Amino acid sequence: MFEDIKVIAFDADDTLWTNETYFREAEETFAILLSKYETKNKIDQELFKTEIKNLAIYGYGVKGFVLSMIECALVLSNYKLPQETIEKILDIGKDMLEKPIELLDGVEEVLQGLQGKYRLIVATKGDLLDQERKLEKSNLLQYFHHVEVMSDKKEKDYLKLVKHLDIAPSQFLMIGNSLKSDVLPLLNINASAIHVPFHTTWVHEEIPEEDQQKLDYRTLVNIKELIALI
Repeated sequence: MFEDIKVIAFDADDTLWTNETYFREAEETFAILLSKYETKNKIDQELFKTEIKNLAIYGYGVKGFVLSMIECALVLSNYKLPQETIEKILDIGKDMLEKPIELLDGVEEVLQGLQGKYRLIVATKGDLLDQERKLEKSNLLQYFHHVEVMSDKKEKDYLKLVKHLDIAPSQFLMIGNSLKSDVLPLLNINASAIHVPFHTTWVHEEIPEEDQQKLDYRTLVNIKELIALI
């Protein structure tokens, strides 16, 4: 199935290291900060709507998330938000950006096993500065031939990446935790994809169960299974 593969791409957040957990923690802190204005459920809903509305402007990552939190807080407070609360929201973001890198189980073992046999790259969404910082702190850069921080992960974005790598889509394999971003677009361009789920997924990255059943892809419980599979 993977005989033609020349390049293996890895998503970064929640595939190589923990990330979404920190966003969930930040949302909890944010809801507590704004609890005098609305219920937690309403705060969560409004923050999500604000994030989605702003994706086209800010893109993915912590900085856009912080700006969306501030905007959401201003609206929910009817523009009476104290300066101290804005400062606390900024602190939430700084804390997220300073989190230690927690590699997921088996990641380095897999990269060591594949290095030299395939061209290994990172293909991830997010803020360029933040992702570069995380890669540097992860001590994984030595394994990768190329790092691509993408503004989005749609078919056209992957086709552009494949062209840059000077390979055919059939020679490209993507490993990631998101069916929406790391699996579906690849199958649509006749590339290969393997799903390695993380225990929590941002709602925006979920796809309906009936759509999942139509897709032809492998799911691994742990990334360590990749070595035996390919």
